Amino acid sequence: MLGRYFADSIIFVLSYVSLTHSLCFVATNKAATMSPSSSLTAASSSSSLWILKPSPAFKSSRFQSIPPSLPPSSPPCFRLLRRAASLPHASATDFDFALHDALESSGIDTSHAREARKGFISQINELSNVERETSISINRRVDLGRTALYIAAEDDSLISHSSVPLPVDAFLERLDDLSLGYCSHYNSLSRSSRENFLESIEKYLYVKKGFRRSSAKNLAEPRALYLHSVLTHRSGSALMLSLIHSEILKMFRLWGLLDFDVEIFFPHDHYGLPRAYDKQKSKESDQPHIMTVQILLEKVLRNLKAAFWPFQHDHVDSLFLRAAHAANCVDDPNGSQESAYQLASAKAAQHRLERGVWTSVRFGDMRRALSACERLILLKTDPKEIRDYSILLYHCGLYQQSLKYLRLYQDAKSPSSSQSRSTNSVSILEEEAVQKLFVRLNLIAMEEDWCQPIYGRNFLGNNSEP
Repeated sequence: MLGRYFADSIIFVLSYVSLTHSLCFVATNKAATMSPSSSLTAASSSSSLWILKPSPAFKSSRFQSIPPSLPPSSPPCFRLLRRAASLPHASATDFDFALHDALESSGIDTSHAREARKGFISQINELSNVERETSISINRRVDLGRTALYIAAEDDSLISHSSVPLPVDAFLERLDDLSLGYCSHYNSLSRSSRENFLESIEKYLYVKKGFRRSSAKNLAEPRALYLHSVLTHRSGSALMLSLIHSEILKMFRLWGLLDFDVEIFFPHDHYGLPRAYDKQKSKESDQPHIMTVQILLEKVLRNLKAAFWPFQHDHVDSLFLRAAHAANCVDDPNGSQESAYQLASAKAAQHRLERGVWTSVRFGDMRRALSACERLILLKTDPKEIRDYSILLYHCGLYQQSLKYLRLYQDAKSPSSSQSRSTNSVSILEEEAVQKLFVRLNLIAMEEDWCQPIYGRNFLGNNSEP
C-alpha cells in the first residue's frame, strides 16, 4: 500500500514536470511517509547531506511565468541538491608528504590544493573495510562524485596557480542536473519493464546527452581523466562514465524511481560503454566487471599517475623501473640493444628536472604524478605506491624524504610478497633497483648535511615553466 501511495506521488511529480517544461522535483508531504528503510533515510546518514532547496531558476524572473493551466497557488519548483557537511579536519597520519611544502618553499600558493586534499581525506575517511568492497551502484557512505572533483580541484590548483579554486559545488550541481533532466524522458513505456527502464537511462546518457568514451587508448588525454572535464566535454574514460552512471542511479534510488538492485557492467576493452543491468539476472561471468568503491578510486588515481609519470618512453610497463632506469639503478643486460630514442628520452627527462621544468608535452607532469602517489598512499592500497613515491622524490632531489619513504616501503612489505617475487622477473628487477636506490640514498646521507634546508636543491625551487 505504501509503495502504491509513493508511486502516486511520483506520477504527480512527473506530470507537473511535463506541464511546466522544467526540471523540477515537487516537495510534497507524501514524501514524509516513506518507509524508514528507504534509501532516503540511508542517504541522510552519510557524510553528504541531501536537502531540498528552491531552484535558482524559480528565483529568476525569466522563469517565473506560470502556465495558464496551473493555478497561482501551485507549489514552487524544488530541486534536490547535495550539500557537503562541514569538512572535518584531516586526521593526522604518519605521512609527512613533500609536494605542497616544496611548492610553498618556491613561492607558490598551495592553499586551494591543501583544501582540496582535506576534502579528499574527509571522504575516504568514511571508507570502512566493508564499504571499500561495496559496489559503486549501491555505495552510500562516500560521495564518489565529490571525491573525484576534489581530486580534480587539487590538480587544477597545482597546474593553474589560479587564485580561484575549482568550483566543486557547481560541478556537483551539473551532475545532479543530469538526473533531473531524465524526468522529461520518464514515461509509462520506460517503466513497462526493468530492462526498458535501464535501457532508457542509457539512451538518455549516451544518445540524448551525447556522453561518449574517449578514444585515447593510452589515456594521454588528461580531459578524459577528470570528472569536471568529462561533464563539460561529455567525453571521458570508462571509469568516469561508470561514476556518472552510478551517480544517476543513486539519485533515482533516492527519489524512489529505482526500486530494484542494479549493477554497473564495467567494460575492460577499449571501446565498450558502462551499462546498468538487473542484479537478479547477473551471471558468474559478470563478477570481474563489477566496480567496487576501492577499485574505482584506485584506478582513477593510477590512471592519473600513469598519464603524468615523468618517464613516459621506455620499453618496460613498470613505472618504477622506468624511473629507476633513468636514475641508473637498473642493470639492463639488453642495454646495448636499446634504441637511441629511448636513451635520449631518459636523458631529456632527467635534464628537464634539473632545469626545473615540471611538465612538457608527452613527457608527463611531476606535480600531478606526486599528488596521485600521495593520494594512493592515503587510500591505503599497495605498499608499492610508497616505493614509487620514493623514487619520484629522489628525482626531485628530496633525498631525505626519499629515504624515509623507501624505509616505510620495506617495513610495509608483506612476507608473502617477498616470497612470490622470486618467480616474477619484473619483481626481481624492481627489488634489485630498490636495494641500489637504498644504498645510494644512504651514501648521500653520509656525504650531505641533513640539517640544511631540505628544499634547497630540488627542481621545484627553480623556474616552474618550460
